[in-house]
Amino acid sequence: MSTPRQEATRDRIEAELVDPLRVLGLDVEAVEVTPAGKRRVVRVAVDKDGGVTLDDVADATREVSRVLDESDVMGEMPYTLEVTSRGVDRPLTLPRHWRRNEDRLVKATLVDGSSLTGRVVASSDDAATLAVDGERHEVSYADVAKALVQIEFNRKTEKKDD
Repeated sequence: MSTPRQEATRDRIEAELVDPLRVLGLDVEAVEVTPAGKRRVVRVAVDKDGGVTLDDVADATREVSRVLDESDVMGEMPYTLEVTSRGVDRPLTLPRHWRRNEDRLVKATLVDGSSLTGRVVASSDDAATLAVDGERHEVSYADVAKALVQIEFNRKTEKKDD
């Protein structure tokens, strides 16, 4: 559990990074600051449409390092910086997360306690459409308590008629 001071530092770091990373075409998805002995570990997760490449992570690492070095947000305590992609284990919480995971299998737990597991076939600013057992279900983001991409090791792809 983080302290109010840690949360304030995290929020300030995120605010300082949003615009410089947007210039690189990246979105800041998460910032974590955790104590690690006499230093801190700063983890920044980034994402973009089409996915993040290793070059994107390298560019983001240089930019995050520059921004933090030019800012007083980290104070005098040393830190270790880790920049990574969003990863499939992070919940889908924003419309762009749903859009970036179209054609992926997602399990959505709804606020009423029920759940749906289906393939994201469409998304908008307010809802996603999931294909569940051949039927389409529109799910409003406001009705979703938690949604996670499901890992598929042996996905059967549908054959398209040419």
